[in-house]
Order: sequence, then C-alpha cells, then structure tokens
Amino acid sequence: MNKQHLTIINHPLVQHKLTIMRKKEVSTAGFRRLLREISLLLAYEVTRELELTTTTIETPICEMQAPTLEGKKLALISILRAGNGLLDGILELIPGARVGFVGLYRDPETLQPVEYYCKVPNALDARMTIVVDPMLATGNSSVAAIDKLKEHGAKNLRFLCLLAAPEGVERMRQAHPDVPVFTAALDERLDDHGYIVPGLGDAGDRMFGTK
Repeated sequence: MNKQHLTIINHPLVQHKLTIMRKKEVSTAGFRRLLREISLLLAYEVTRELELTTTTIETPICEMQAPTLEGKKLALISILRAGNGLLDGILELIPGARVGFVGLYRDPETLQPVEYYCKVPNALDARMTIVVDPMLATGNSSVAAIDKLKEHGAKNLRFLCLLAAPEGVERMRQAHPDVPVFTAALDERLDDHGYIVPGLGDAGDRMFGTK
C-alpha cells in the first residue's frame, strides 16, 4: 500500500478517544462529543500543507511581518449524513472555511452509492478541499463523492476519516491516487455486509441515535 497515499494519525489523544468511541456502551451524547473532539485533532494533521504568506501587523511593541494563510479559504465537504459529525469539530478550528455537502447512501443490496444531494462552494479549483466521512469502508461512496467534486473543478483534495478498511483505501488509491487519505486507524477488513471490522458500528446511527 502506498504510504504517501495513506496517513495514519497516531497521536495519543486521537488513539485514546477512538478506543472509547469503539465501546458499544458509549451513549449517543458521548459518541457525538468524542467525535467532535477527535475531529479537531485530526484537522491539525490534514491542514499541515496549507500555504502561508506574510502580512504586516503592529504588535504592542513594534511592526512585524507575520505569517497568515494564503489564497482562498479552504473548502470542507461533508458526505451526508455521518460526515457532519467530523465537520462540526473542524469548523470550530477553521470557522472561515467554506462548506459543501454531497448526499449519498449505500444501496444495501449492491453496496453502491446513490446520490440524492450535492451543493458545494464556488471556485473549488482554487481551494484546498477536504472531504470528510467517519468511515472509509468499501470506498464506493468516497470515490463517487470525489468524482463529483472533480467535476466541479476541485484539484487539491484530501480525504479525512475516522476509520478505514484496507479495501476502501485500495479502492481510493486506484480511483484517485492524487487524493491523500488521512485516518485515525486502519482496521482489519470488511465483513459480508460491508461494515468495518472491528470498527465501531454505524457512525451515523451512533451519532444521531438511530438504527
């Protein structure tokens, strides 16, 4: 597997919070809180390559050239619905980001994505675009979402998830080798229903208290 295509974020706080989230007895409120907290930590890693320029400012002591973000504000794209859990935390760190949504659900028979909604910011060709979804399982929905974003002009893309399966990472690598994947953990495999093993269950259901 291409290590440059996949980055596993091994920060101790990320790993600790993920372990708690995996526990089946964690409440909906607890799961939601932990997902928001862990998304802040993940966002530090996925934004390391944001470009900087300098600007002139006045401190209480003197004038200086200080670093500041360059170019258009980055775009965050949530794959509905579970992506919103990561989105909320990242927006606490980067409140000025532009936000878009791609609505996809997985057909339970074919495991293929079905699109029902798409609304994204303008000028994606000039923005770093971070696609968020807690789970990279089969990779079909992620690939479909990135296909759609490239149709809208996105060029500088990142994919951020909480958990990934080897099958999903490989699917992404084959379909979009130019899109780095960032995750907190690479789990063992998919089961016969397309769920990540050992995983943490359905992230959307656990976040919203649905089944």
